[in-house]
Amino acid sequence: MKFPGSVLASVFLFVAETTAALYLSSTYRSGGDGMWQALTLLFSLLPCALVQLTLLFVHRDFSRDRPLVLLLHLLQLGPLFRCFEVFCIYCQSSHIEEPYVSITKKRQMPKNGFSEEIEKEVGQAEGKLFTHRSAFSRASVIQAFLGSAPQLTLQLYISTLQQHITIGRCFFMVLSLLSIVYGALRCNILAIKIKYDEYDVKVKPLAYVCIFLWRSFEIATRVIVLVLFTSVLKAWVVMVVLINFFSFFLYPWILFWCSGSPFPENIEKALSRVGTTIVLCFLTLLYAGINMFCWSAVQLKINNPDLISKSQNWYRLLVYYMLRFIENAFLLLMWYLYKTDIYMYVCAPLLILQLLIGYCTAILFMLVFYQFFHPCKKLFSSSVSESFQEWVKCVCCDCRQKKAHESVGKTDLRPTEDRDETPSSSKISSVPSQILNADELCSA
Repeated sequence: MKFPGSVLASVFLFVAETTAALYLSSTYRSGGDGMWQALTLLFSLLPCALVQLTLLFVHRDFSRDRPLVLLLHLLQLGPLFRCFEVFCIYCQSSHIEEPYVSITKKRQMPKNGFSEEIEKEVGQAEGKLFTHRSAFSRASVIQAFLGSAPQLTLQLYISTLQQHITIGRCFFMVLSLLSIVYGALRCNILAIKIKYDEYDVKVKPLAYVCIFLWRSFEIATRVIVLVLFTSVLKAWVVMVVLINFFSFFLYPWILFWCSGSPFPENIEKALSRVGTTIVLCFLTLLYAGINMFCWSAVQLKINNPDLISKSQNWYRLLVYYMLRFIENAFLLLMWYLYKTDIYMYVCAPLLILQLLIGYCTAILFMLVFYQFFHPCKKLFSSSVSESFQEWVKCVCCDCRQKKAHESVGKTDLRPTEDRDETPSSSKISSVPSQILNADELCSA
């Protein structure tokens, strides 16, 4: 049975970040910074409450008679109790024989063009551990993007305004960044397992390292860009945040309304229509929060029973990173034009170049992951390199076709005397031949 390391990592980040937030808020209170204290507590306690609700919802504790568990969750001690329960199950699994087992069927990754189906016995203890891992993975994503991400932005903004960073705030920001990166990593793994549910997915250590570097560069540069822009244009950052948030929040609902599909009723049997709507709104809220800071790796699809689109859409991925790069460059340009005296000793062009290179480095690690370390790369219809080659060919074909049309236009603009000298048969056949050659090149 697999060691529940992901549960331990989630609980450690949850406890460490909450403790650091409480300590930092006490320092703000002693220093007379009431607003910073209130925001620090808000971004710490709100995701804590959402994490408790997530753990209760996944384990369906509302419909069971477990008053002690509900009390511990009200006291914000639910993750600690769940972690203790997980390790009790793990330690007892090797000593207790399972009276009932279930059989799952998974397909192996294709080898030499063949894919075998394997059967595996899953006991009750392993099934409970799987439920706990799934619950903590979702809790880590919520903690990361509804708590740690705004918390890291806030603390870095305070450090920029005060032009001073304390040891406690530095430690807290490092914990927040690790929590966001870990949440993004869990989001990647969760997306892979949902999309390739019928396959036995095994993620190698190098894949984890590549995802960690990809997400670290992407999130760190994004947060720094937002903080720099906020420090000089406080009023305009509200519009930037609202445009980003509502674009990603409304996008799944617009696709759902355009599809004409009926309202989903099979998310949870115990939920009413109002409860289902609340759950879907919360999911789109989390989806928007993730995409505010990094690529979500999952595409929310409300009319799908799994709520996740299982298709690999390279075009959407390309559009997201292109638009995000343009947005970051624009925000940095605005910061450069309106920077204040607090950046007197900062080399602004060098900082802008470093941030843009850092974001490009994140994209590079992403491409390396999909090209070499993705656990299901054998199932892709085309790899990253093949898609890039096809894109280059299409661009070249478009350029040749434009040149062909320009040359045709030049021949049509010749004087009438020159056009009368050329035979009518050659004049008719020259245009289609050029167009056909361009079309053949593009189809090739």
